[in-house]
Amino acid sequence: MTAKKTARRSAGLLLFRTGAGRGLEVFIGHMGGPFWTGREEAAWSVPKGEYGPDEEPRAAARREFEEEFGHPAPDGAWVDLGEARQPSGKTVTVWAVEGDADPASAVPGTFAMEWPRKSGTLREFPEMDRFAWCTPEEAAVRLVKGQRVFVDRLRGRLAEGGA
Repeated sequence: MTAKKTARRSAGLLLFRTGAGRGLEVFIGHMGGPFWTGREEAAWSVPKGEYGPDEEPRAAARREFEEEFGHPAPDGAWVDLGEARQPSGKTVTVWAVEGDADPASAVPGTFAMEWPRKSGTLREFPEMDRFAWCTPEEAAVRLVKGQRVFVDRLRGRLAEGGA
């Protein structure tokens, strides 16, 4: 008899800002580590991370934002953008909150992995190596495919006056 595999779940927070003649912008991060170096298209993500059965998704989203960006999530009303199943099979739940952040002030968390593969050398990499504000159109190109839906949902909520 085999143990049932627990579904992997992640939660994240999509920071957004509007106004000052610039329209809607979202705050996303470029994924760190050697697999993403030199890639721009489909190599960015909403600050997010996995959580276990004993953690509330909203708490995980707040924790992961701070771990990946290095600063606490801004206060404000959270807009539920729902969940989406990723190509990997993981389910991601995202909220949006209006606020501002300086991408240059990032102090990203790190992770360790053997690199190069099979070298026996453990190296540390930033979870996200840089952050940027971008328009929804830019985000549609930069974000990994499975997360683009969250920007579309945010645009819909804002158009409905729900954010």
